[in-house]
Amino acid sequence: MKLILASASPRRKELLQGMGLAFEVFVSEAPEDFPEETPAGKVPEILAIRKARAVQLVKPDCLILAADTVVEAEGIILNKPADSEEALLMLKRLSGKVHHVHTGYCLLAPGGMISGTDSTAVKFAVLHADEQHHYIKSGKPFDKAGAYGIQEWIGLIGVERIEGSYFTVMGLPTRKIWEGLKELGFTDLI
Repeated sequence: MKLILASASPRRKELLQGMGLAFEVFVSEAPEDFPEETPAGKVPEILAIRKARAVQLVKPDCLILAADTVVEAEGIILNKPADSEEALLMLKRLSGKVHHVHTGYCLLAPGGMISGTDSTAVKFAVLHADEQHHYIKSGKPFDKAGAYGIQEWIGLIGVERIEGSYFTVMGLPTRKIWEGLKELGFTDLI
């Protein structure tokens, strides 16, 4: 059975390659809206299932892996920032505080589905204005929920601690994915 990654995320692709998995990329065009009253911890699983089902319509005989990540700070979901101003507001909200990163996943095969959400608490040090502006000028915050990548400069200098999986913060709970793949009978390693 062929594994399809239903995501354009270079980080998810990198993580799957690091796991030694043979896969192809087919980006889902599923909408990413959700009811406003949906708890932040449920949103990414709902979106991952939607993405996987959209790709399954085109690739029905494959095992589809879809994922979605949201950052929750002070009860507010921080999506990808639209511009520098929004990125700055997000980084200010995260500075000196704990926030939660929720990554939902869905493994959808012709014979079954495994889905869930993994959450990690992240504590940032106080980020000074020059640090925030430096990171925004790099252009890296704009394709990431919460306006940051833990594996990038801002994560290297700003993250004090995490409780949970580092890879969940990067965008894919690799251990849970591995267990799900084994459960569904996928064994195609590179």
